[in-house]
Amino acid sequence: MEDAPDKGRWIADAVAGASVAFIAIPQGLAYAEIAGMPAYTGLYAAAVPAVLAGFTSDSRYLQTGPVALTSLLTFGALAPLGATAKSAEYAALAALLALLVGVIRILLGLMKMGGIADLMSRPVILGFTSAAAILISGSQADKAFGVEGAPDGLLEKLFFVLAHPAEWNLAAIGLSVATAALIVGGKRIHSAFPGVVLVVIVGVIIGRTDLYPAPLVGAVPSGLPEVSFDFFWSAIPSLLVPAIVIAVVGFSEATAVARTFAIQDRERWSANKELISQGVANMASAVSGGFPVGGSFSRSSLNRLAGARTRWAGFFTGITILAFLPFASVVSSLPTAVLGAVVIVAVFKLIQVGKLLRLFEIAKLQGVIGVATFVATIALAPRVDLAVLIAILVAIGVHLYREISRVNVEAEIEGDKLVIYPAGVLFFASANRFHDTILTRVADHPGITTVIFDLSKLGRIDYSGMLTLQEIAESMEVAGLVIEVRGVGSHSQKTFHRIGGIGAG
Repeated sequence: MEDAPDKGRWIADAVAGASVAFIAIPQGLAYAEIAGMPAYTGLYAAAVPAVLAGFTSDSRYLQTGPVALTSLLTFGALAPLGATAKSAEYAALAALLALLVGVIRILLGLMKMGGIADLMSRPVILGFTSAAAILISGSQADKAFGVEGAPDGLLEKLFFVLAHPAEWNLAAIGLSVATAALIVGGKRIHSAFPGVVLVVIVGVIIGRTDLYPAPLVGAVPSGLPEVSFDFFWSAIPSLLVPAIVIAVVGFSEATAVARTFAIQDRERWSANKELISQGVANMASAVSGGFPVGGSFSRSSLNRLAGARTRWAGFFTGITILAFLPFASVVSSLPTAVLGAVVIVAVFKLIQVGKLLRLFEIAKLQGVIGVATFVATIALAPRVDLAVLIAILVAIGVHLYREISRVNVEAEIEGDKLVIYPAGVLFFASANRFHDTILTRVADHPGITTVIFDLSKLGRIDYSGMLTLQEIAESMEVAGLVIEVRGVGSHSQKTFHRIGGIGAG
C-alpha cells in the first residue's frame, strides 16, 4: 500500500511528460530553424537537456528545451560570424554558444546570483519581446507563403516575400491558415486541446501525397544524437558577450514560469538552483548537437495542466523524445508551412505594442525605455543581443538619473531650529546634489542656531553619502551652528558610527 502514492506520482509524471513531448517535437523543429539550425537539431535540443533538467530542476513544472526568444538570440549571435546557416560550421558554433551559456549560468548559480534576471526590467522585457515576436513572425513568412529562395535575414524574409507575390504558393498559404485556425480554435474549446499535435499529423499525411506542391522539412536523420566535444574554441571571444546576454535574458523566461507556479502552489523555489539546472541543460545540448535552450512558458503550462507532480515530468518528456528519434524521419514529409504557422501562433501574443505605448500614460521614462528597447531590437536585428545590452544600460541610466534627481529635501522651522528631512537614496551619485540643496536651505534661514537632520526618510546611505553629510555638519559647526542627527536607519548605523558619528544627536 505504501507504494501506491509513488506509483500514482510516476504515472502522472509520465503522462504529463509524454503530453509535453508531442508539443515539443514540432516546436523543436520550428525553433531550430529560427536559430538558423537544421530542423532536426531541435529534437536533440528538446531531448537530452530535458532529461538532465529532470534531475536538477528546482521547479515541479518547468520544461526545458528550445524556446523562440533564445533561438532568435542564437541566430543574432551567430549570423554575424560568417558561417552559413544550417552548415556544419554553423552547428559547431551553436554548440559552443550553448556550452558557454551553460557554463555562465552554472557560475552565476554557484555565486548565488539568481536575481540576475531582474536586470531585465518590465519595460525592457515588454519592448524586447514585442519586437522579437515581430522579427520571429517575419522570419517565418517564407514558410507561411511557401516562397523559396528568400534570404536568411529576419525582416529580410518578410520584405522578400511581400515583394514577390507571384511566387506565393496558395497551397502553403491555405495550410498555414488552417494550421493557425485549428490551434487557436482548439484552445478556445479547451486549453488542453492538442491542436499542434493534430496539425502535425495532418501535415505529415498531406506532405506524403504528391498533391502538395510546397516545401517540406526534408531529410531528418533517424537515431540518437552523437555526443561530441569538438568545439570551435577559437570563437569564444566572439561569442562570450552574446552568451552572457542569452544566459541572462533566456533565464528571465524560466524565472517567470517557475516563480509564478511556485507562488500559486505556495512552494519554495530557488533561482540559484534553477540557474545551475539550466546551465547543465545547455551543456547537455552543446555536446548532443543542439543549441542554447531555456525554460518554455507554454510547455511548462501544459505540463502543469496535464497533471505533472514532480520535476521528473521533464525527464519523461526527454525520454519520450529520445524514444521518438529512431523514427524521426517520419516528419521529413511535414510541410514547412505547418512549422511556420506553429511559430507565428506561438509568438503572436507576445506582440503588445498597445501595452508598450500605454507605458507613457503610467510613467513617461518607463515608456521611453520600453520604446527604445523595441526600436533598438528592430533596428539592430539580427544583433538583438546588442539591443538588449543597450536597453539594460538605458534602464540603469534612467534609474540612476531618477536616484540622483530625487534626493528630495523638505525642511521646517521650529523656533530657532531648522529641521531637515531628506528623502530618497543618499549615495555617491546623489551626494553633491544633496550637499548643494542643504546649503540652499540653510542660507534661506539666516536666523537659525541649530540644524537637525532627520534621516528617517532616507532609504539608504552609502559611505560617500555619509561622508558628505559629515562634511556638511562640520562646515556648519565651524559657522557656529549646533548640529543634531536623528532617525539613522539600522542599515546605516555601522557606517554612521565608523566615521565617528555626526553632531550631538
